[in-house]
Amino acid sequence: MADRIFLSSPHMSDEGYEREYVKEAFDTNWIAPLGVNVNQFEKELAEKVGSKSAAALSSGTAAIHLALKAVGVGEGDIVFCPTLTFSATVNPIIYQNATPVFIDSDYETWNMCPKALEEAFEKYPNVKAVIVVHLYGLSTDMDKIVESCKKHNVALIEDAAESLGAFYKGRHTGTFGDFGIFSFNGNKIITTSGGGMLVSDHEERIEKVRFWATQSRDQARHYQHSELGYNYRMSNVVAGIGRGQLKVLDQRVEKKKYIFEFYKRELGALDGVKFMPINDWNDPNYWLSSMTLSGNVRPIDVMEALEKENIESRPIWKPMHMQPFFEKYDFVGSNVSENLFENGVCLPSDTKMTDEDLERVVKIIKGLWFE
Repeated sequence: MADRIFLSSPHMSDEGYEREYVKEAFDTNWIAPLGVNVNQFEKELAEKVGSKSAAALSSGTAAIHLALKAVGVGEGDIVFCPTLTFSATVNPIIYQNATPVFIDSDYETWNMCPKALEEAFEKYPNVKAVIVVHLYGLSTDMDKIVESCKKHNVALIEDAAESLGAFYKGRHTGTFGDFGIFSFNGNKIITTSGGGMLVSDHEERIEKVRFWATQSRDQARHYQHSELGYNYRMSNVVAGIGRGQLKVLDQRVEKKKYIFEFYKRELGALDGVKFMPINDWNDPNYWLSSMTLSGNVRPIDVMEALEKENIESRPIWKPMHMQPFFEKYDFVGSNVSENLFENGVCLPSDTKMTDEDLERVVKIIKGLWFE
């Protein structure tokens, strides 16, 4: 069988930056949470995205959880959240015993629809917070979302797990809201194997997040806890990998863009093919190259054809309001997210792919149109 082509797998730097920082952690015996790598990763990531402060955590999910806690979300509160996302965006709302209300997407961005958001505000005027997601590295239309949240005096959290390295009108995603979160899971544009980061210009709140994330240990000689805490801090070894990966982020974005443009050039003219929207105000990181199909060839045809040749692909996220666990919660919108799910497919977008790999993928897909 031909070599496996992955959807998006870890890609360590050719220069070995990650090894240097991890070796330093071993050489100094700073293996457990906290240490120079953690402190520097927070500082370097915050500087990279243009935020005043950051907290390195065990996952992007942990970052969303503590962001919700930091803006005061608690039992019975309502939180607006896009329906077209991964469940990790929504689960922390349930952790806080709050109630998610799912908002539809629009075709212009594939992200939260500003009109549907306004409809939701009319229906739920006492909402506590809004979470937006920058899906597949495409930024949400943030001007409209920020304006709505300010008008209704509601906290805004950005799930930028998929969009590190992406910009909206020249400003990095994850820096428009009260808090922004990034993920370094194994499939993200840079990875620490697992981990996340919470960023904010509210430095005192980030300091409080670090406190909660280290089991809420009070300043005392003995172990004393006056608040509920969590074991959410990133380890010094993992942070070392992150520092090395951050050095090659721009290279990874460049390669992701190259992959997207290759696919669009080779496949964009096929009947029924439409690629994810790139707006003039949007400078994406192109995390996953995704397209929708409206002709005789369906997403399952593409995925099965690629799977037979040992090539990984996947559907667009299944909307949360269609998920068995979340279907009991309210949904505001029409059928945009459902259509994107039913008609969408994510193509292999691994930054280690060669031109030969890309040509192999394209040839298989084109064959479905010219059998």
